[in-house]
Amino acid sequence: MLTGKIIIVGVTGGIAAFKAAQLVSNLHAKGAEVHVIMTRSAQEFVTPLTFNTLSGHPVHTDLFTPATDGAVRHIGLATGSDLILVVPATANIIGKVACGIADDLLSTTIMAATAPVLFCPAMNVNMYRNPVVQRNISSVKELGCHFVEPGTGRLACGAEGRGRLAEPEEILESIEDLLTEKDLRGLTLLVTAGPTEEPLDPVRYLTNRSSGKMGYALAGAAARRGARVILVSGPTALKPPAGVEFVPVETARQMYEAVMERFDGADVVIKAAAVADYRPTGAAGQKIKKTGATMTVELERNPDILAELGRLKKSQTLIGFAAETNDLEKHARLKVERKNLDFLVANDVTLSGAGFASDTNIVELFYPDGAVVQLPRMDKLVLAHRILDELLNVRGNRQ
Repeated sequence: MLTGKIIIVGVTGGIAAFKAAQLVSNLHAKGAEVHVIMTRSAQEFVTPLTFNTLSGHPVHTDLFTPATDGAVRHIGLATGSDLILVVPATANIIGKVACGIADDLLSTTIMAATAPVLFCPAMNVNMYRNPVVQRNISSVKELGCHFVEPGTGRLACGAEGRGRLAEPEEILESIEDLLTEKDLRGLTLLVTAGPTEEPLDPVRYLTNRSSGKMGYALAGAAARRGARVILVSGPTALKPPAGVEFVPVETARQMYEAVMERFDGADVVIKAAAVADYRPTGAAGQKIKKTGATMTVELERNPDILAELGRLKKSQTLIGFAAETNDLEKHARLKVERKNLDFLVANDVTLSGAGFASDTNIVELFYPDGAVVQLPRMDKLVLAHRILDELLNVRGNRQ
């Protein structure tokens, strides 16, 4: 959610400066407007031309170079940005900020900042452990600045320990978290995701094609927007989003129990899981062997979690999902009515860009009053935020 955001990236003189180039490229690819400030020491490791090319903007290197528009350069950079990112953040720049020293373009820009400032330290392990550095980090945190803690491993100098620049993905997570409005703070969201697996014997099970991507995107987006999120998930290959309470399950009955146990404490339930409607009547204790040309498996109904939630809900907001292959509108309208939903997110999985395991989705939103909102194909994380926006609208209208 970085489109249109103005981010100042301050690059200081450490070997990890080359990693800042990848981060600038990633930010630019996500739609951010990136302006780079390089210290004199940083230019010993990477040339300004590199960042100029990756950001699409001239690189700022000198405090006293006049701005083309006549403005005071460091004031314009400081007050016109949404975030100031310092990567890598050396002991030197952290110490300057802690002591109020402003003697170059980057330090003066930080001193005049009105936007959040995020430091990403990277240095030798002994430097990082130094009591003076730790004191300075504490002081800068007390000033309201933010930090992405360094990682542990082999450092460029050959030493082992804490001091490696955090991975770009972790830094991006922190950036997006700082720039996301916390409009779901105070709400508890219970999100289900992924498929369920219904055992047939010790080595086989019945399942479906759900990857869990939509549910995980919703959980991560809600957590980033300040909600307390409980993610009940069937088996997937995905890593649980940061900041969520993760409850792994396998079968539909296990998911039913996990959801019912937590339902009363939830303000919102989003049922994005693809739960098996049926399960084998009795799972075999040993692997089933081939005994004939055909085989009959008897199935019995699993509990309908969404219908039960619709029957029990009081003040909760209940959002369902439906993956259809035909008669989307007919099935969706019936589901909204029969399961007492606040709205339903439905998609035709036969459409290109909307099926299981895809990174995008094409959905329609169905409401109890008969209204329908058709959305274009979009990334699942973008869609997750769109669904959460609609959640807030529904709750606001109800109140």
